[in-house]
Amino acid sequence: MARINLLPWRAELRRQQRTEFLTIVGICGAITIAVWGLVHFQFQERIEFQIERNSYLKAETSKLDKQIEEIQELEKEKDRLIARIKAIESLQTSRPIIVHVFDEMVSSLPEGVYLKEIKQTGRSIELQGVAESNARVSTFMRNIEKSEWLKNPKLEIIQTTDQDNRRIASFTLKATQIIPQADTNEEDDAS
Repeated sequence: MARINLLPWRAELRRQQRTEFLTIVGICGAITIAVWGLVHFQFQERIEFQIERNSYLKAETSKLDKQIEEIQELEKEKDRLIARIKAIESLQTSRPIIVHVFDEMVSSLPEGVYLKEIKQTGRSIELQGVAESNARVSTFMRNIEKSEWLKNPKLEIIQTTDQDNRRIASFTLKATQIIPQADTNEEDDAS
């Protein structure tokens, strides 16, 4: 006898194919969701890691900025101290110079000339005084020109007045202070 299958085999095949299809779609969907979840998790990890790195770099940058400010303050302090040291050294080296200048003024001062005021600004020296005559002021200026520590005398003011039946010349003159050793060194450097 011939076997006849009365069951709807095509419907059974479609149901089986649909079940397989839905299973495959479900598995693919699960895999897609899992992959998407892993990728999202990985990106989130990287973002958090980068945020941590950025905050660490910002903290280190602020530390370095503070250190740079401290270094700049120290350099300013160093510059101030160097300037003070140079000023002190300058004063130390110029201390004996004023003694020589006063000694030179005394030896250049002729009889009959008296100084009332001496004012120094840098290397310029202003001398105010009185003399018995204009000729004595001229002698004083010639002596300054011959001096080793003073040069370039320039008469600013001279006024003659009568005082106690005598003529007195009040004068103001300027001279330039020089340092003989520095001049010889400059001449050697120029050669």
